[in-house]
Amino acid sequence: MTNPYEKLPQKSFWRPAIADRNMLEISELWQPKITISQDNTIATAGSCFAQHISRALMRNGFSWLDSEPAPAGIPSEIARDYGYGVFSFRTGNIYTAAALRQWVEAAFDVTPLSNEIWESNGRYYDPLRPAIEPNGFSSAEECRALRQHTLSAMRKTFSEVNLFVFTLGLTECWKNKETGFTYAACPGTLAGTFDTRFHVFHNQTYNEILQDIEAAFDLIRRHNKGVKFLLTVSPVPLVATADKHHVLVSTTYSKSVLRAVAGDLESVFEDVEYFPSYEIISTHPFRGSFFMPNQREVSTAGVDFVMRHFFAGLKLSGVDQLESSKDCPKEAPLQRNFEEIDDIRCEEALLEAFSK
Repeated sequence: MTNPYEKLPQKSFWRPAIADRNMLEISELWQPKITISQDNTIATAGSCFAQHISRALMRNGFSWLDSEPAPAGIPSEIARDYGYGVFSFRTGNIYTAAALRQWVEAAFDVTPLSNEIWESNGRYYDPLRPAIEPNGFSSAEECRALRQHTLSAMRKTFSEVNLFVFTLGLTECWKNKETGFTYAACPGTLAGTFDTRFHVFHNQTYNEILQDIEAAFDLIRRHNKGVKFLLTVSPVPLVATADKHHVLVSTTYSKSVLRAVAGDLESVFEDVEYFPSYEIISTHPFRGSFFMPNQREVSTAGVDFVMRHFFAGLKLSGVDQLESSKDCPKEAPLQRNFEEIDDIRCEEALLEAFSK
């Protein structure tokens, strides 16, 4: 052997792996180092894209853990409007690493959550999950009591689960200047009142995100020695940016930083895996084909394609495997599904209403 490249597989070279293939033939994008089986209990949390993962897992016989189910008798559509069955616990979207750390530390009684509650017209809203009750809570006491219920569900989840899937979504966030707590959304958007005396914009850096994820995962490990972690990065662009840059530039920054953090965590920790849903949807070999016409939402065809790569990497029988190249002719057209993505709860998307 004259150099290390001579014995590398085809997937290591751009021409045979990408350039000479129809984009639907691209394969071997994921070979996980951790074992994931249908016997595992799996929990999901994070940005909107995490909801697609949990649904695909359940469709294919995996045990998705719902630690905070809706009360009996509530129709499923209404239950989802109130945050039940969306993630493994009723937190709503957890878009940032800082927010995840807050929830995990509160669940294990390390650092209590902020006592702040927002009031509007006699209804009360939780700043850490302002959309969880569409019409608000009846009292501040009810808001805090149900928050404790969610923390109990989270503690139960992290103590029992085999695999925790977390989808990183944003670097941008809003914080309380006095308490330092990170909000789920900018005050004055989904609920609350914006006040420059107390509210400040912050764009998390690489080091901050890395530290927050490491702290959250380490705390979970202390209470669950066998837990494994699967990180993904949401391919969904920002709805809006509070930074000075164009929203496209801010999106690229945000996703690049999150991807770098996920990659470094995977390389350092044996119990952390990264799945490339971001690359499958967002990178140029796939030509933006999996986005809806608004160039933001991911089509159902895109979600299906991502999950087929996921299950192909696991090499399990009886699940939605990625089709082999012999079943995918060079000129096979991509059948894009432009139907509205069904029933996905995405609180960040509500920022679109503030565009002039």
